Amino acid sequence: MRHANVFGPTLQRALQHALQYLETIEERSVGGTADLAQLRARFDRPLPESGLAAMQVIDELVRDVEGGIIGSVGGRFFGWVIGGSLPAALAADWLTSAWDQNAASHACGPAEAVIEEVVGAWLKRLFGLPETASFAFVTGTQMAHLTCLAAARHRLLARAGWDVEQEGMAGAPPIRLITSSEHHGSVDRAARMLGFGARAINALPCDGQGRLDPESLAAAFETNPGHPTIVVLQAVDLNIGAFDPFDLLIPIAHERGAWVHIDGAFGLWVGASAKHKHLLRGAETADSWTSDGHKWLNTPFDCGYAFVADADAHFSAFSHRTSYRLYTESARDESDWTPEWSRRGRGVATYAALRQLGRAGVSEQIERTCAHARALVTRIGGLPGAETVWEPTINQGLVRFIDPRRGAIDKDHDRRTDEVKSRVCGVALGSMSLNRARPARFGFT
Repeated sequence: MRHANVFGPTLQRALQHALQYLETIEERSVGGTADLAQLRARFDRPLPESGLAAMQVIDELVRDVEGGIIGSVGGRFFGWVIGGSLPAALAADWLTSAWDQNAASHACGPAEAVIEEVVGAWLKRLFGLPETASFAFVTGTQMAHLTCLAAARHRLLARAGWDVEQEGMAGAPPIRLITSSEHHGSVDRAARMLGFGARAINALPCDGQGRLDPESLAAAFETNPGHPTIVVLQAVDLNIGAFDPFDLLIPIAHERGAWVHIDGAFGLWVGASAKHKHLLRGAETADSWTSDGHKWLNTPFDCGYAFVADADAHFSAFSHRTSYRLYTESARDESDWTPEWSRRGRGVATYAALRQLGRAGVSEQIERTCAHARALVTRIGGLPGAETVWEPTINQGLVRFIDPRRGAIDKDHDRRTDEVKSRVCGVALGSMSLNRARPARFGFT
């Protein structure tokens, strides 16, 4: 039997299901309609002794997920920081699965290795980063943090005379992380995975604009001066989209020998916008940066990027040579720059997305969504019984709904906000866990 005949009918059926889903997304419920017990009852069945026909597996899979897929790819979804996929990016991701290359090295997937080289350079230009910076394509900003902070760990401990790749962390000089109180939890997890420990994080209070204050940062270095230090700054925080003042903070850190890492999961994309790129002033002088493609670029999950100014530190933290691998002179082996060995060709969807949009399209997408976010936040906040708490800097704003009862306090207004949020947005927003006890958050992608 020809190979295509084995796959053809099943892939055609999957295409039909996918198109039917995408074409009806605006009529579907935004939130899930099947509860946990229902979903478990559908899927928790004995593993069959004999296999099923591939097409039956796909048909039953689509049947059983009904009500358990949230409408995050549609235009009516405003929960968390989740977007849909561009047509070219989705199609390229399907092809990536069909090609099924192990994009760990040039030898395993020559075309995908070159695609990552090209896309890495494109992204650095869009974000305004140094052309000499190294890069890695990873699952998301969580693993991008781990990648960048592993490079930082290598460099800082090497300066202290410690070879962490050979000796490990036991007995190594401790590394501290200085950041703001509004840093994302993925930074804490990276610190734990890298052996720094959560207690190594010194979270400083922010100013009234949600930014790390230069005087506070300078004062933090007075404790244990000379201590190996990583400063983690933000290109938008989770709640209000605040950008730290990079041009003021980075010189303070560098003067004291610290490594500066920027969490740009969302905000690094404003570097492609003439209107908003001023928010990144000075960010190009940092030592490492992260961002996501599955947020503002609208690639399928999972797609994240790590960039490191010190390419030698990056390579030293991850590279590994073996006798059983094939190496091509001057080619880039992806596993030398990422925490993964076996991996999919994660750069292919980004390549397709950037070619579909072009530089002008990326800029237009950013500016358009920022304008929509501002209109939504200010107009919702202007409704009777509502108020705007934070106007968007880019595409994140805060509103809350007011409890009309006489003598109502903040606690009552927050409860009222949660009630309205649940009724309007269903499970998608009603089950959100906010970082702080504060008004509803609207983030738009």
